[in-house]
Amino acid sequence: MTTAQPLQATAAHNLSQSARTEAAYQTNGNSNSFIPRGDTTVTLNYFRPPEDGSVPFNFVEQPPEGQPQRNFGNFDVQVPIHDIRGEESQYTLDKDAFKVVSYLPESAERDFVDDESIKKNYYPEVEKLILDHVPGTNKVFIFDHTIRRSTAGAPRAPVTRVHIDQTVKSATQRVHHHLPKEAEKLLQGRYRIINIWRPLNGPVQANPLGFASSSTLRDEDLIPVEHRYPDRTGETAGIRYNPGQKWHYLSGMKNNERLFLECFDSEARKPGTKVLGGRVPHTAFQDPRTPEGAVGRESIEARALVFGP
Repeated sequence: MTTAQPLQATAAHNLSQSARTEAAYQTNGNSNSFIPRGDTTVTLNYFRPPEDGSVPFNFVEQPPEGQPQRNFGNFDVQVPIHDIRGEESQYTLDKDAFKVVSYLPESAERDFVDDESIKKNYYPEVEKLILDHVPGTNKVFIFDHTIRRSTAGAPRAPVTRVHIDQTVKSATQRVHHHLPKEAEKLLQGRYRIINIWRPLNGPVQANPLGFASSSTLRDEDLIPVEHRYPDRTGETAGIRYNPGQKWHYLSGMKNNERLFLECFDSEARKPGTKVLGGRVPHTAFQDPRTPEGAVGRESIEARALVFGP
């Protein structure tokens, strides 16, 4: 696995809320602190197209009166899932569209509750992380983030549906939308969309994130879904089940670990490329070994446009 500088011991009273939560796990010896590890079989929710054959869509916010939040469904499939803990270095963005970076220092963002504070303190760390660990990168633009909490009433919960955040169409739209003056020039080179995912209350005990290797995903497995904002329409991808898809997770993911999820890579579309797809399906899932009363996962994903070389 890729590593950064190890953490130095910090007095408990100086730890952030997320660090205190993780420290509590490390000292709690009761059965409720059990973290499922190793390979297992889980149920994943795959895309089921609209019954009337219409274009699939979902509304990001409240839908117009008389419209459903989304017009497509899911169906459950049991799949084997592999724990990559201890094997992190075997997985790369070019082959799998995901990678892990570990042993990062604690974030300057302490609480992850205020958007402006997150942008001020956490975004620069994400930008540096990408510049340091994605070779050839010469420009990073972080365009948004989402915090997910498993608690009842949380604005955004973990998504338990297999999906990819972007498509060819939406990735190109993103460049034009966020960087209009530079878009034409930037689109001539390599451009990607990479999510940086981390837990806020690790180690993750419940609702972990699963991700399938891009090299096992066929182009025909992707179904474009209109992602309708109040002022524009983007596009995500629902995923058609294919038994050849190979699923993975990182057990007990910690606050000092980051998961890179590559949602699009323009290099994958070039003839003779060594990039195998450049798009990673992912979903939260319920591990059947999760103990009763387990702490629900809290996480943040920051989404970035990444350019170069």
